[in-house]
Amino acid sequence: MQENKNLSSVLKSVAKPGRYIGGEYNSIIKSKADVKCRFAFCFPDTYEIGMSNLGVRILYDVLNKEKDVWCERVYAPWVDMKQKMEEYSIPLTATESGDAVRDFDLVAFSLQYELCYTTALAMIKLAGLPLWSRDRKESDPILIAGGPCVYNAEPVADFFDLINVGEGEEVLLEICRLYIKMREDGSYTRSAFLREASHIEGVYIPSLYEVSYNTDGTIKEYKPLYDDVPRKIKKRIIADLDTVSYPEKLVMPYVETVHDRIILEVYRGCIRGCRFCQAGMVYRPIREKSPETLCRAAKCLFENSGYDEISLISLSISDYSRLPELTDGLLSWTDDARVSLSLPSLRLDSFSEELMKKVTSVRTGGLTFAPEAGTQRLRDVINKNVTEQDLTNAVKIAFKGGKSSVKLYFMNGLPTETLEDVEGIAKLAKTVIDTYYSLPKNERPRSVGVTVSVSCFIPKPFTPFQWERQDTPATMMEKQEHLKNAITDKRIRYNYHDAEGSRIEAVLARGDRRVAPVIALAVEDGAMLDAWDEFFDYERWLRAFEGAGVDPDFYTVRGFGLDEVLPWDIIDCGVTKEYLLRERERAYAEITTPPCSEHCNGCGANKLGGKNRWCK
Repeated sequence: MQENKNLSSVLKSVAKPGRYIGGEYNSIIKSKADVKCRFAFCFPDTYEIGMSNLGVRILYDVLNKEKDVWCERVYAPWVDMKQKMEEYSIPLTATESGDAVRDFDLVAFSLQYELCYTTALAMIKLAGLPLWSRDRKESDPILIAGGPCVYNAEPVADFFDLINVGEGEEVLLEICRLYIKMREDGSYTRSAFLREASHIEGVYIPSLYEVSYNTDGTIKEYKPLYDDVPRKIKKRIIADLDTVSYPEKLVMPYVETVHDRIILEVYRGCIRGCRFCQAGMVYRPIREKSPETLCRAAKCLFENSGYDEISLISLSISDYSRLPELTDGLLSWTDDARVSLSLPSLRLDSFSEELMKKVTSVRTGGLTFAPEAGTQRLRDVINKNVTEQDLTNAVKIAFKGGKSSVKLYFMNGLPTETLEDVEGIAKLAKTVIDTYYSLPKNERPRSVGVTVSVSCFIPKPFTPFQWERQDTPATMMEKQEHLKNAITDKRIRYNYHDAEGSRIEAVLARGDRRVAPVIALAVEDGAMLDAWDEFFDYERWLRAFEGAGVDPDFYTVRGFGLDEVLPWDIIDCGVTKEYLLRERERAYAEITTPPCSEHCNGCGANKLGGKNRWCK
């Protein structure tokens, strides 16, 4: 009670107290007397970001449908609130009950991007829990990590007791049921629970594996400590998305969030196979929801929320095989209800005038496309499978439809990239401007603007480029400056990602367990909210690397050997290493690979099962 009084007293002195007070419409409150497993779902970023995350919404709904499980939400405090919590010894608490996170049974973190690791660790500290899993006592909760980052969990493996690899709807319920069973039959201890949980498909218990290293610093092997512990962890998937639970009600926030709208997940996976894209590989096999299921969910969520926008999401929404049927079904009532429809992940080669007429947006006068590279040669290397003609066709449709701005996404530092490829980005952006002026005045909007946004290539696990080296920050900055000088049209706006931050992100994406002390030292030095530009401190990270005796170049500019044991080799994501090596060879030969919808390329994901029409 005293803790809650302290919390109430500081809310008047922090920005956006609505982040912390709970009590939102549709939030779930349960009687503690009926609950056998208390589950804290932690999102290592601010309330505004976490409340917009679809995965959190889905799993919150799934877990709370169990009568004896109570899942509550936990978000990272903003810096002013963190300071007050430390000053007044206020522990990290859950949004629904206001209870301290350390008093829960299971505490799970959704790791969506590598630079959120410091925030997750800072939250563990604020909760009053030991940072390292080896230091936790019997009375401490089990700490779980999940999300896309755990396809290489090694940099944070020593901080978490249990890793959930893959989709969580089924496996988290199995973990909860195991916890309840062992508590009720008296067999629960931390070690016994973790040993038993290791038998659940999709569960990785890092403490049950020994990692050895070669003299050159590369990994020698992963060795399970017991015979009943799996040598490799196979990711979990939901076989039939039409049968999986989806929220019928949304928790309605008190403050504005990043995505104040209905989000419909149309399908999982991707048919394309871009060679830099981790999501396109690890989310395979492709599984679609039916238009009937999606339309029913959209109508239900609209009636229960009142949102005036529906966003259809997937890795590439225009690749949904039944998109016309879905949009027609939605438009049959959304127009009358004055609800707009947005499709944020459109591909250049499948954007049509018909699709343009169906899609409106209340938030922007423009559209976003991702050519990724400035020349056709480099687009072939990365298997983007789009052309300059695809871009001009798409922007013509956009301009004729009244869109006055176009945003283009690219990458610097891709394998085999030359300065000619960098200059190609500027030329492609100028082509968009020229396309606008090629249209009659009565067929185009009054003005035009092009935004070029360029990120830094990070060789991610489970991609054909997972073995590649990363450009040094100095090389990356030279390319950024070269592109800046190549863009001469004032109607083209140029944004680019921080090269130093991308270096740290690459280490965290490709690192092994020896990176854990680096993260811990950064947190001790005050690191938190590193995904926010204003809080990222490159010098602090360099101090942490020096303090831990770790060379970041070992994970970046060195590149990895093709026969090297990789930190993430303990995970089976479905896609085979043989397939990734074949795709790497094709990349260097500048040969493209057709999408799954045209030809099964034998990636290996078919062994995972799943209701889909493409895997052979």
